[in-house]
Parts: sequence; C-alpha cells; structure tokens
Amino acid sequence: MTVLSDRINQLSESQTIQMAKMGRELTAQGVDVINLSFGEPDFHTPDLIKEAAKKALDENYTYYTPVPGYPELRKAIAAKLKRENNLDYNFDQIVVGTGAKQAIANAVMCLVNPGDEVIVPTPYWVSYSEVIKLAEGKSVFIDATVEDEFKINPEQLEAAITHKTKLFLFSSPCNPTGSVYTRDELAALVKVFEKYPDIYIISDEIYEHINFIEKHESIAQFPSIKERVIIINGFSKAYAMTGWRIGYLAANREIAQACDKMQGQITSGTCSITQRAALAAYENGLESVIEMREAFKKRRDIVFKLLQEIPGLKTNLPQGAFYFFPDVRYYLGKRNQDEIIETASDLCIYLLNNAHVALVTGEAFGDPNSIRISYAASEERLIEAMKRIKQALAELT
Repeated sequence: MTVLSDRINQLSESQTIQMAKMGRELTAQGVDVINLSFGEPDFHTPDLIKEAAKKALDENYTYYTPVPGYPELRKAIAAKLKRENNLDYNFDQIVVGTGAKQAIANAVMCLVNPGDEVIVPTPYWVSYSEVIKLAEGKSVFIDATVEDEFKINPEQLEAAITHKTKLFLFSSPCNPTGSVYTRDELAALVKVFEKYPDIYIISDEIYEHINFIEKHESIAQFPSIKERVIIINGFSKAYAMTGWRIGYLAANREIAQACDKMQGQITSGTCSITQRAALAAYENGLESVIEMREAFKKRRDIVFKLLQEIPGLKTNLPQGAFYFFPDVRYYLGKRNQDEIIETASDLCIYLLNNAHVALVTGEAFGDPNSIRISYAASEERLIEAMKRIKQALAELT
C-alpha cells in the first residue's frame, strides 16, 4: 500500500469536478443530462483570438517562455489595468500563469506561513480553502447570507481579525453567488484594513466583465491599501478561453518577484501559443466580451423568473458572474419514497438522478444550505433544466 503524504490526504477533491464527472457517466449511459455544474462559458473562443494562435504557430512561438510571461503580454495587461480600471502597474508587477487558480496559489504560498490566518467570506470559490490548507494556513470564515446579498460588512470583517491574520481573500463578482461589491461597500471594508497595515488582500476579479451593474470596482483603487492588494484576473471567463489556461496577478514588485520565483519551480512560463492569443484578446477591444455579457444577462433574467416559480427556493438576483446560489433548506428533510434528502449534497444527487440536471452542492463553497446553478448554457437548455428541477422537487414529500 502506498503511503501518501498528509498534504494530499488532507486535500479535498473538487466537488464541481466530481459532479461533472457523475454527469458525464450518466450521459455515457445514454441519459440526456443538462450540466449546470461547470463554471465555464458555453461560447466559443472569438475567432480573432484563435487566428492569433494559428499565426503564433506559423511564426514559431514554440519555445520556452519567460517565467512571468512575455514582456509584451505583461505590458498589454498593465495597459488594460490602466485603461479599464484606472490602476497603475508596471509590466514587472505582472506575473502570468496557467490560469487564475495558479495565480491565487502563487500568492497564497508566497504570503502565508504555517498557522497564519486567512479571512475568507462565505460562500467562497471551492479552491480557496484548499490552497490555504496547502500553505498550512488557517481559514477563518465569515458567513454571508442571501438576505445580505452574500456580502460581508465592516463589522463582520473587524470581528474576524486577530493578531494572526495575514490575508483576506475574496472575489467580486463572486463565484458562487454572483454578488458584486459596490465602490461604497469596498470603501467601508478599506477603512477596516487601514487600521491593520500587516494584512494583505487577494482580490479575485476573474468575473470582472460578467458584471450587470454600471462598472467593475476593484479594491485596488484605494491608494491607502493598493500596495497590499494582489489582483487576480485572466481570460477564461470574459473571453471564453477556459481550455487555454492563462491567468495573471498584479501586485507590488516584492510580491510579484516572489510569485515569479515560486512559479519558476513549479510550472515555469505558461504556453507560448496561449500567451500570443491572450495578447490579441487585450489588443482588440471588448466587442465579443460585451456580446457574451448581454447573453448572460438575458439568461440570468430567464432563470431568475423560473426559479421564483419553484416553491421554497430562496434566491436573490445576482449582479455578476453566471451563477445562482439558492437556499434549499425548505427541501432538506423531505423524501422521495425511501430516500431522505438530508443535505444539499443529497439534493444534488437526487436532482441528477431524477431530473437529470447536474448542479453543485453549496457545501463545496462553505454553505451547506444552498446549491449552485450555473446558467452558462443555452436558453433552451436552461428552460428545460428549470422545468425538470421544478417537477422533481414537487415529487418530494
């Protein structure tokens, strides 16, 4: 028997990937499964980005790349941050990696020592707690509820801070809730951080452009804490480039250099062809991004209307990303013949087997009373999925 490390034994398997796997297994048996478990746009990568990748191949961009990314791409990212967010970064403050997930892991591993506390508002993206675990840090969760639009307030933040607090990690727009912090809400949190100059902030902004309010607001815009903010972003959501695996972070030079060093010992530089494609994405405007965002907004409104027709589900109207995160406590304790729905995980399994719709339990995101529904699917499939869910839930007694 292989004796694996404590590190891997303590690590949880991604439940989003697990549910998608179960859905594929049913599909392989000939079942028509509607998969609403993945956080992946169903759009194709825009043609101009694909053409740039083909051109890169023809121009022999096939060699090792610099660990933090091609300088021209990092300069384009710095220009984007100035143009779209009014944030000043030099290209040497940008580190490009194989997805936003690696950028988060780099930053956490470079900042967190064993025993350090990392404050994470719940619900949170599934990998946050596991990356903190790998760094031997301790996650300190602040519960946010649907009644508060899944956003924390300054009083909650300050109550969670101790002498061991090293980092605050959050996303806006949020996966899994779709919540978006306004400028005023961020400013209120910043007033707390100003009192604690040793706390760093990782701001996961990967859903920046899937935002249904006036504009995206980054916590890095506040000069008093900018040097302590690590921005995480990428191309997977806005440009439908999930399979290309490219993301980045922007931070002060010391943190950027540390993340460059960390990445150099794990993956080195990300794919050369992907980097050239990403450069084209940032050099050719937001037309395709805006088209996708409008499609997501229309889908959101359709699903919201249909969810309101299902008795017992409690949901808000998310202002970003492409998820709903309804509270399902009304259905916990109900049964289907001899099957008792005791948890949100049980409910997801029930809906997969009886409605043939794949969802993800809220337990994966730190909220055991909810489920995540992705609406990154066609309007036709979403309408059919909501019909199936409504019917299957009606059969519980």
